[in-house]
Amino acid sequence: MKNYYVCWLNIIIFVSSSISAYAQSTKIDIDGSITLKDLVIQGGWAMWPLGIFSIILLYFIIRNTILLREKEMLRPDLSNKIEKCLSDNDIKSARVICSKNESLITSVLDAGLKRLDEENINDLSQVMDAIEDAGNEQMVIYMKPINYLSIIGSTAPMLGLLGTVSGMIKAFSIISQGGMGDPGKLAGSIGEALVTTATGLVIAIPAMIAYFIFKNNFIKTMSTMGIKVTDLINIYRKSTIKENNH
Repeated sequence: MKNYYVCWLNIIIFVSSSISAYAQSTKIDIDGSITLKDLVIQGGWAMWPLGIFSIILLYFIIRNTILLREKEMLRPDLSNKIEKCLSDNDIKSARVICSKNESLITSVLDAGLKRLDEENINDLSQVMDAIEDAGNEQMVIYMKPINYLSIIGSTAPMLGLLGTVSGMIKAFSIISQGGMGDPGKLAGSIGEALVTTATGLVIAIPAMIAYFIFKNNFIKTMSTMGIKVTDLINIYRKSTIKENNH
């Protein structure tokens, strides 16, 4: 057991001296002057796909922030117009408003109004089935760019780990070729291993945070949308009952 700890201590000392020698040989100030370019070069090939991941991550965060706003999906500015049309039993006008203002709620509502307009049915359960089917379809559409964040968050650490394995393979290859006497060469491969792991985590952590934020907000919006659509259908149902009584 004592030899085991002595062995690990020697490895730690050797790695520390290797990194120090590499920093000196490449004239990099380890006190804080390492630039992004230095890290990209030191990280090796894995930094290129990780860089692409970071750009894609930024794109989907901006895209989802803009398109998944509640007012853009629920369109509260159209509520009064649609309510007036449905209270007057004017399904065609309500559908025109939905078709001219495409959004989450208008797409789902239009599916139910289409069923009413085409079949003129009195069984609202069929209308609600059409609304549910349209809601599921819209959920798949809107969740797709959100799920991409989860894919990035899951894949980036594995890609960083692959870069780590690649760096360690190079390090052991240098050792096998007698590179133990030149710590600077060995430290380059060790640096590649450490940088790619850190980069993968730096990309994955905000990706997963953004994923859960967007997902939870969208689920909340879907729930609100279901309530609003049900209320609109009830307005039409009440106006129909009132018209039949007259």
